[in-house]
Amino acid sequence: MEAISHAGTCLGILANDGILLAAERRNTNKLLDEVFFSEKIYKLNDDVVCSVAGITSDANVLTNELRLIGQRYLLQYGETIPCEQLVSWLCDVKQAYTQFGGKRPFGVSILYMGWDKHYGYQLYQSDPSGNYGGWKATCIGNNSAAAISSLKQEYKEGETTLKDAQALAIKVLSKTLDMTKLTAEKVEMATLTRENGKTITRILSAGEVTALIEEHDRLEALAEQAKKEKQKL
Repeated sequence: MEAISHAGTCLGILANDGILLAAERRNTNKLLDEVFFSEKIYKLNDDVVCSVAGITSDANVLTNELRLIGQRYLLQYGETIPCEQLVSWLCDVKQAYTQFGGKRPFGVSILYMGWDKHYGYQLYQSDPSGNYGGWKATCIGNNSAAAISSLKQEYKEGETTLKDAQALAIKVLSKTLDMTKLTAEKVEMATLTRENGKTITRILSAGEVTALIEEHDRLEALAEQAKKEKQKL
C-alpha cells in the first residue's frame, strides 16, 4: 500500500455514455524512446482496459495474467468475459500471495474500466489484498485522498457525459498533482465507448489533452475574474 501511495495518480470516472481513465505520467525523460505512447494504461481485451498504480514490474505480471484469463474464457465460452468475473479471478490470485509464506503480495492497485452485456459500463478498483469494488468515480496513487474528496463534491450522478468527465478529470488532476502547471506530457487519458455494437477504446492524443487543459485554464481564469469583481462590489 505504501508503494501505491507514492505512485503516479490514476483516476477513473463513470459517465452515462462511456468511461474515462486518466493517469499521471512520471517518466518524462528526454532520452526515453517514445515507443510506448502509453505508460500506465493497458488494454486487456476488446471490452476491458486497466490503469495501474504501484510497482510497474508487478503490474506487468498481473496485466499478463488478466489477458490470459480473458483469452481462456473467450476460448472456452466463445464470448467476452464479464468485467466483474475478470476482476474477481485476478483478485483470487492476489489474495493467494497474501496467504502463503515465501512470497510477497503484488504492490499494485488497478483501476479497470469495461463494458459487458449484463451491466453495461463498469469501473472497478482492486487492491494488493485481493479486495475489489465497483465505483462511479475513484482515484488511486499519490494524493488519492484529496482527489477522491474533490470527486465527491464535483461528480454529478446520472448527469455526467464523457465530455464532462474529461473536464472533471483535468480539474481534479490540476488540483492534486504536485506541479505548478499541468502539461500533456504529464497526463495520459483513455476513453471507452460503444459504437455500432462494438466497444471502442481510445488513448487521447497529446493535442486533445492540451486542448482540455487550455479549456480548464480558461474557465479557471474566468472564475478568478468573476471572484475579483464580486470582491470589488
